[in-house]
Amino acid sequence: MPGIRAAFGRFWPLTGGDRKWLAAIVGCVIVAALAETASILLFAELTDNALQAGSLAAFWGPAGAWLAVAVVGAVVGYLGNSLAVWTAERFVLRLRANVFRHVQDLPPDFFRRHRRGDLVERLTGDVEAIEQMVVSGVVGTVSAAFSAVFYAAAALWLRWDLALVTFALAPLFLLAARRFAGRIQRASRDERAADGAITSVVEESLGNIVLTQAYNRQGDEERRLDREARAWMRASVRGGRASELYEQLVEVVETVCVLAVIGLGVWEISQGRMTLGQLLAFAAFLGYLYPPIRSLGQLGLTLTAATAGAERIQEILDTAPVVTDPPTPVPAWPVRGWVGVHGVHFGYPGERGSSLTNLTFMASPGELVLITGPSGAGKSTLAKLLTRFYDPTAGVVSLDGVPLPDVPLRFLRDHVTLLPQETLVVHGTIRENIACGRPDAPDHEIVRAARAAAAHDFVTALPDGYDTVIAPGTATLSGGQLQRVAIARAMLRSAPVLVLDEPTAGLDALSARRVIAPLRRLMSGRTTLVITHDLTLAPDADRILVIDAGRLVETGTHEELMARGGVYAGLAGPGFRDLVGVGGA
Repeated sequence: MPGIRAAFGRFWPLTGGDRKWLAAIVGCVIVAALAETASILLFAELTDNALQAGSLAAFWGPAGAWLAVAVVGAVVGYLGNSLAVWTAERFVLRLRANVFRHVQDLPPDFFRRHRRGDLVERLTGDVEAIEQMVVSGVVGTVSAAFSAVFYAAAALWLRWDLALVTFALAPLFLLAARRFAGRIQRASRDERAADGAITSVVEESLGNIVLTQAYNRQGDEERRLDREARAWMRASVRGGRASELYEQLVEVVETVCVLAVIGLGVWEISQGRMTLGQLLAFAAFLGYLYPPIRSLGQLGLTLTAATAGAERIQEILDTAPVVTDPPTPVPAWPVRGWVGVHGVHFGYPGERGSSLTNLTFMASPGELVLITGPSGAGKSTLAKLLTRFYDPTAGVVSLDGVPLPDVPLRFLRDHVTLLPQETLVVHGTIRENIACGRPDAPDHEIVRAARAAAAHDFVTALPDGYDTVIAPGTATLSGGQLQRVAIARAMLRSAPVLVLDEPTAGLDALSARRVIAPLRRLMSGRTTLVITHDLTLAPDADRILVIDAGRLVETGTHEELMARGGVYAGLAGPGFRDLVGVGGA
């Protein structure tokens, strides 16, 4: 119960905009329960005055009243149930949006620690489980409670002594529910985790289908799925068995109670202390009373199971973003594009050692700075600091002399455009993919960016041109073509600072050279930092920074660094001059 109370308290505030509707639902529930109670009493009157006496005249009055009550109950029940479904879905919509909004602010290492499929399951199945606790659970509890109270009051009114005898058995339902709660919660927690694992395996397998087929891994992937599916099956069967055992147990208890009432009622009738109509009505009230009490017990099991989903959602919500907006942000200013990195140290959370150590450099507006070094040297880490996915553990990264932690995140990322190493596309047309960083861009600017990225020719050669639909993993475009679409997207933004992380991945040397020259023309007056191991771009750079083991070890122009014969010359290799000559021809 403490887990249910804590989870309920965490998510109940999200019903703030719908509580008037919840009150209306409760009102409908009360009216429906009253209508059901009145129907049973009218049935008793009909039995005693019309059926036993065989009087048709005594039939019409109670029958008409019963029909009217039934119609009112049906209308109110329909309105209440429809409103309950609508309110529940609004809650799911609001909760999923809140969780998704929070997830989007979490750092990249969070997504390395959690499988994508498991996060998808949390945003779908786990969110719906919380709704069962907070909205449907409240409605179900109120409905069962009012129904039980009305039916119990009516039974007491008919025969209080018999009612008290039968009420003594009611706690058995709640005791049975408490007995099974722990078992069902454990099974539900395991089932939720297994659901996420299954989704992860399917998502990973479909995303790596080329690897699966090329390396004949179909059997391995099937075994992976089978292993997770069997874990889910075991948890599901375990929870199903516990729920079914509870259902059958309370069914037996309920039958014992009803039989006891009928037996006592027969004795009362034989003694002339009770009519047949009263007995039937009393039995009906108890028949209607026990299901709500049983529902309260079953609802407790449902809420217990829902806490497993709540725990998984709370794990996400309790993960704080590593960067946030400053409490007192600096006012907006016309950004010129001075980028400063001063004495920066950085290590990823939970990892030993530093990715960057005492890194210092400046980049000025209009300057193309190429940052290179061996794999794992810390180049891509620098890109994450420049766009403030993380803050340095020591030192300062600044924009126009303003430390980035003092700059609002939205303002910063509007003025510093990142082209990440991974080729990222969204499901939509090529035009929409290029414009997604600046949705209000007119078509002629989209085309100009595509031309500058050497993408216009192959786009217009497609049957649908810029209206061609692409998606992650699309086969419509090659890897190099997708990368040029992503480059066009970055070029379209009117940001004074560009951070390009391996922008020529998937491009041959000649295509890369064709991209850099128009890039410089288009981005004149803007700071461009190109993080790359592709040194065919080096002669175009105003300055080259060489990072090795997280430290800045060399800086200078291409010619200066080649003449020194240091780390950079070793990365370039002896044939680099010839390669540049061919690429630039």
